[in-house]
Amino acid sequence: MKSQLPTATATQFIMGQSALGAVMVAMGEGGIAAIMLGDDPEALHHTALDSFPGIHPVHGEMADRTLAAVQACIDTPWAPPDLKLTIQGTSFQQQVWQALRAIPCGTTTTYTELAARIGRPGAVRAVAGACAANRLAVVIPCHRVIRSDGSLSGYRWGVGRKQWLLERERAGMASGR
Repeated sequence: MKSQLPTATATQFIMGQSALGAVMVAMGEGGIAAIMLGDDPEALHHTALDSFPGIHPVHGEMADRTLAAVQACIDTPWAPPDLKLTIQGTSFQQQVWQALRAIPCGTTTTYTELAARIGRPGAVRAVAGACAANRLAVVIPCHRVIRSDGSLSGYRWGVGRKQWLLERERAGMASGR
């Protein structure tokens, strides 16, 4: 059974490009509600409209600063700017996402280890589901979770992006950043 997310509160969105392709950032009064990645800006635009009814594009200095901060998170994940986030999900999802944010940059964990870390060792599939439901790409680093055999598993934004992020993080950490 899929968990239902609370009603979204984003009212504005920004579209742009990043090192990982198209990026859409959805924002509301509480902060950034979603960071979504993809190959097709038009598809991301439609995702924004479908995910957040009544959302509209925003332009200007604040939008430019927000997009630049998100791009910095992608480009330099070892030194991300402090972003104001609106993290929306069930209690379980939020517990998983908090544990994800505690995984050090440049390292990985498994779904099994993550389930144990939150005190729910039998909830491996539910942990994977919470990772898949994450709308905040990169800032909630579900890309740092791998299979028990060490291989990369699915990633909402594409396994190639997951691999790129992990390589970028490891390279940045190895160079002492």
